[in-house]
Amino acid sequence: MSALSTTLIHHPYEAPEGFAGPAHAVHKASTVFFPTVAAMRSREWKDKTAYTYGLHGTPTTYALEERLCTLEGGAQCVLVPSGLAAVALVALAVLKTGDELLIPDNAYGPNKTLAEGELRAWGITHRYYNAMDPQDLAAKLSSATRMVWVEAAGSVTLEFPDLPALVRICKQHGALVALDNTWGAGIAFKPFDLEPGAPEPLAVDISAHALTKYPSGGGDVLMGSVITRDTALHLKIKLCHMRLGLAVGANDAEMVLRSLPSITLRYRAHDEATRALAAWCQTQSAFVQVLHPALPRSPGHGFWKTLCDRPDGGAACLFSVVFAPHFSQDQVDAFCDALQLFRLGYSWAGPVSLVVPYDLRSMRSVWPAEIAQGTMVRFSVGLEAVADLQADIAQALRAMVG
Repeated sequence: MSALSTTLIHHPYEAPEGFAGPAHAVHKASTVFFPTVAAMRSREWKDKTAYTYGLHGTPTTYALEERLCTLEGGAQCVLVPSGLAAVALVALAVLKTGDELLIPDNAYGPNKTLAEGELRAWGITHRYYNAMDPQDLAAKLSSATRMVWVEAAGSVTLEFPDLPALVRICKQHGALVALDNTWGAGIAFKPFDLEPGAPEPLAVDISAHALTKYPSGGGDVLMGSVITRDTALHLKIKLCHMRLGLAVGANDAEMVLRSLPSITLRYRAHDEATRALAAWCQTQSAFVQVLHPALPRSPGHGFWKTLCDRPDGGAACLFSVVFAPHFSQDQVDAFCDALQLFRLGYSWAGPVSLVVPYDLRSMRSVWPAEIAQGTMVRFSVGLEAVADLQADIAQALRAMVG
């Protein structure tokens, strides 16, 4: 090799093995080299025993997948570009024309609009059920029901369902159970072990997780995961994942790997601060209801307590308030605008506290019986000092009525 460019591209130096440090190595590649044609033809990517193409995995993404399995108690994992992509992948991998999907009425909004849009256009029907009434789920299961989504706690309103009862009903019917486990994050409860100590394990079939939230923790990464325990189900999801060309960037995977060691510390810190702020908000006359699973008067508190109220459990960083009905939408919007530490923005579980006003009537088929009438605002508590966040809410309340 005489040309400099050729020498630089095919340089013979390889760094010695044996380097170890706290951060996992970042492997970037679309192309993966094979030593021989025989190796090219024999390598298998589906079981992570080898590498064939960057889309199918690298040491960096394999490492993240395995650690996420440990976090949630699963056996297999695939990574996708966002939490919504995880929800969509589950539907596309499992459902076909003629199947029915059941979704809780308090589910993550884009999950519902996916069913109302693309899935309906492809001949997949759906119905909504009341997550706080297991018998409503039981009554709506039909011979066409292929899969049921469950979510704990509910999106925005944070009702906590009797999750084991919902899963048990689905199992008796033979329907797959898919859980949006973003709120629990593998910490509040274990999706593949919903009745610890029981002779027969009770588990969801699929856990979809927006890694954008707690596993990332910085508000600067979009990623999702789909985790299973059943090998055949995982292969079905993995093949669909491959055919859709879903992948995540190595640097994004590195950022989640870097954040995972602190996830339990961050979850506890968020949890403690959120409980304190939610309890204080209960003393404010402007709010007719404060929704947080750890509060005794919050819908489903007893179910949360049974499943999550243990030393290694928790209740995440979200709580919502319902303003008294005499406050107009303009006043509630002014309250949100007056907040200084709580920033207006979607997502949660990052270091910065967030706030979003919601129009619940546009999000639900009926107004939930457990939720007071009024305008709703959801808070995501960050890592600021609780006293400062409390003072911020107090000054915004004064500004709203001033």
